[in-house]
Amino acid sequence: MRNIIPCLGVLLLSACSLIPKPELNIIEAQLNPVSETMLALQAKPGPSHPIPVAIYSFRDQTGQYKPQQNVSSFSTAVTQGATSILIQTLLDSKWFIPVEREGLQDLLTERKISKKQPGNAVDPDIPPLTNARLLLEGGIISYETNISSGGAGVEYYGIGASELYREDQVTIYLRAVDVHSGKVMMSVSATKRVFSQEMRAGLMRFTSLNRLAEAEVGFTTNEPVQFCVQKAIELAVAEMVARGVKLGYWNSAEVKAANMTMTSS
Repeated sequence: MRNIIPCLGVLLLSACSLIPKPELNIIEAQLNPVSETMLALQAKPGPSHPIPVAIYSFRDQTGQYKPQQNVSSFSTAVTQGATSILIQTLLDSKWFIPVEREGLQDLLTERKISKKQPGNAVDPDIPPLTNARLLLEGGIISYETNISSGGAGVEYYGIGASELYREDQVTIYLRAVDVHSGKVMMSVSATKRVFSQEMRAGLMRFTSLNRLAEAEVGFTTNEPVQFCVQKAIELAVAEMVARGVKLGYWNSAEVKAANMTMTSS
């Protein structure tokens, strides 16, 4: 018996060495796919003139942290980079030209350095900064957990399977402000559900009086909150473009060409 125990330990260590390690399953980086909302917006006629817009901050206003059991977590529940997501969405839409405002101090510092010439002369070739026509504001205003949850399962004679799901919800608000008058031209809100799912199957059975066989397999899928925020922002931008066209705040190139044709005739 004393010789068998060390042999079993060696066999277990050998078996563990055959299990593939996570670092062996390396996945290459990839570009984020274009969503259906953005593809639909890009397929529509573009603007007659892209609109310069400024975004100083589009941040998380929930102040929530990731819920974890029996652990103090300082990781936020939603992304803190919503401003970058919004700027990328505006560029992809082709309707807006974002001007740099979040890193304005860094930009001004670099321009100040560039203007300095030998002898403290000022370079006259540096143009002034582009001014914005609209100011976009808002943020992530809500992240609700366990909006709905449930599951189903069955077990018979030690063999069973189950499925569980949970839905969270993230909400963003986006408003457009006229820089000249300070008037809030429109405000749009968008909501996206965050879906999580767990599936498992297991076996537990006594093969003899004092021997128990047990096996379990399963997987979980969690929709990334970052992509849910991105989809909500894209939907809000697409809705803002549609409302602006409907209210006559801006026109597509197709509408402008039609109006010019009618005027000339």
